[in-house]
This record gives sequence, structure tokens and C-alpha cells, in this order.
Amino acid sequence: MNRDKNLYTIIYASVMVVIVAILLTFTSTSLRTKQRNNEQIDKMQQILRAVNKPMTNKTKVIDAYRDIIKQELLVKTDGTVVETFEGDAIGKNEAFKMNTANQFKLLQKEDNLPLPLYVAEVDGKKYFVLPLNGAGLWGPIWGYLSVDAESGSTVFGSDFSHASETPGLGAEIATLKFSSEFKEKNIFRENEFKSISVVKPGQSLSDRDYVDGISGGTLTSNGVNDMLLHSLMPFKEFLIKNKQQQ
Repeated sequence: MNRDKNLYTIIYASVMVVIVAILLTFTSTSLRTKQRNNEQIDKMQQILRAVNKPMTNKTKVIDAYRDIIKQELLVKTDGTVVETFEGDAIGKNEAFKMNTANQFKLLQKEDNLPLPLYVAEVDGKKYFVLPLNGAGLWGPIWGYLSVDAESGSTVFGSDFSHASETPGLGAEIATLKFSSEFKEKNIFRENEFKSISVVKPGQSLSDRDYVDGISGGTLTSNGVNDMLLHSLMPFKEFLIKNKQQQ
């Protein structure tokens, strides 16, 4: 074929476009699979930190998670369990994969939608791990809170994360110093749901348990306060029913 003709140029360009497209698709697919695996491991690490079992070795996270998390549930706001996953299904099901940030938003428009709840066993005791989603000063914040299954109220552990809070200020919610404040706090007071408040350092409340917010990070602390209230409320009936069955 005469390389000086337009037809050659068109064919050559078309072939190159196809080759590049195939390479880009392959690269994107490969990276997406790796990204999903990393997201899965990161989520498992967060849940494990919420039950005071941090795992930094990523090669062991999945095994540790499946050893500690005995069940993954889908729970409606009326307290009913609509689906239970266990065994080989742990970490591979709708309860684990659900985008809780979107689900909490949907709950504002439609009641009684299911949310995931994780059942953990640590040193022979059972705990419920509840997902949290909210908004900080600059972007999304999220986390997990574990409560003693017998009382359905006493916090065993917690973990918080953020997308873009200010380093040294609002970003401090992701530190152990902040999350450890929640241990032994209660989300019920005299059988009434209260959540746990995040207050300005030095302030106090008499009608509910509270922790000190981040100094200089008032708006992020307010976001955590709102997140706890609105994320824990949908699990209220489940926790009450479970306690009644003890």
C-alpha cells in the first residue's frame, strides 16, 4: 500500500486507536479489580478497629475479619432482620457491599429500608458493629461503632474516617485518641435512646453520655455528633428487641 495516500493514513490511525482502546480497557479493568480489593480490605480494617482488633498486615486482614465477624445482617428500621449472611458468604454479600452513605440518604425519604449490621465475637463476647455516615466541614465522614450485644447500649469500640478534614484539626477524628473516648459510653439512658453527644471541651451534659470534641475542629465535631444521632437511630428498634430477648 502506498504510504503517501490518505487511505493508508486513515487505516493506520484507525488501527492505532483500536489498539490503544484495548490497552486502556485492559489497564482500567486490572486497576479496578485491584482497587476493589483494596477497598474491601480497608473496610474490613475499619470494622476490625471498631472492635479493638486493628490489623496492619493486609495479607492477614481477610482471615482475621472472617474469624471475628460471625454474621453480617440486613436489618430494617423496625428491628426485623431481613437477611443473614455467614460462613463463606462473609465479606461477599449485600450487607458488606452496600453503600451505606446512599442508604442513609434514602432512609430520609423512605422508612424501613435495610441497613447492614455486623455481628462480631471477641474473647467469647458478642458485639454489634453499626455503620456511621455523615458530613464534616469539608466532605464526607464515616465510621463504625461497636456495642455490647447483651446491653445493646455500651460502646466497646469505634473508628472514624474522613475524606478531606483539616489536618491537625477536624482530621483528628481519625485518631485513636478521639475514638477511644467512646469506649464504655452508652447510647441508651434509662432504656431511652439518646445517642452519644460530641461537645465542646469543658462542656457537659446531664441527660446523656458525651465525649469532648476536637479543639479547633468545632464544625467537624458537630458533624460527628449529627452522624452518631442519625446513623444510630435506625438501629434503635433492633437493639431494643435484641435486649428483650436476652
